[in-house]
Amino acid sequence: MQAGDKTRPIIILKKKGGHGGHHGGAWKVAYADFVTAMMALFIVLWLLNTSKQVQDAVGGYFKDPTGTSKKVGSNMLGAGENFLVTRDNMPKLKEQLQQAMQQMADFEKLKNHIDMTVTTEGLRIELSEAESGTFFDNGSAQLNEDGAALLVTLAGELGKLPNKLSIEGHTDSRPYAPSASYGNWELSADRGNAARRVMQANGIRPDQVSQVRGFADQRLRTPETPLDPSNRRISVIVQYILKNAEEETRSNNSAAEKNVPPKPEKKPE
Repeated sequence: MQAGDKTRPIIILKKKGGHGGHHGGAWKVAYADFVTAMMALFIVLWLLNTSKQVQDAVGGYFKDPTGTSKKVGSNMLGAGENFLVTRDNMPKLKEQLQQAMQQMADFEKLKNHIDMTVTTEGLRIELSEAESGTFFDNGSAQLNEDGAALLVTLAGELGKLPNKLSIEGHTDSRPYAPSASYGNWELSADRGNAARRVMQANGIRPDQVSQVRGFADQRLRTPETPLDPSNRRISVIVQYILKNAEEETRSNNSAAEKNVPPKPEKKPE
């Protein structure tokens, strides 16, 4: 070792301990979880204080967020313009109509003459007669007080729907006199038209009824007893709205074209 090395200073470098930056950002994740939990809590508290319609609509979205939840979650009563009756939710419409009719003063007297069934056409609402007449006087196309009141109630609810309606009139097989110029065909058609007039005057849109049909005694409710008064009835059919009506029409047209036999080739002369 040389003599000059003894006088050289020794320098010691010390690093100060840091605070780990921002702790790796872990606090941000914890804070985000806390904010999310608080937002979920506020949403639950809000839902608990909303109406049943809003709760059903929100629940419908989470059951089917693809878009049809707007139809399932909406309540027809008070918001019928958003309620599209399809094959999927026709039972819901049936339940809501029953609830509306139960509010009528004379519902207990009429309930055994009201029948609603889901068919291939849509929801069929049938108002059948008793021997003494329930909705019409015997042999008349004039609605009585109970018949008019029930049709007004139905019109107020069905008028909120975008669905088309069909109205049918039916009679029993009791014949008119051979010399009469008025018979079951005229009576069934006139009763259907009478129902249409009352409903269109009380909520049904002018273009909502697609057809009025009179069947006389050709579609008996109880074929084994053709004179039974329950064969005399009015039927209101709420028709389905197809989800992809245009695509289905094109599909049907394409299928029909496939079934058309090819044109025969002309033989060379």
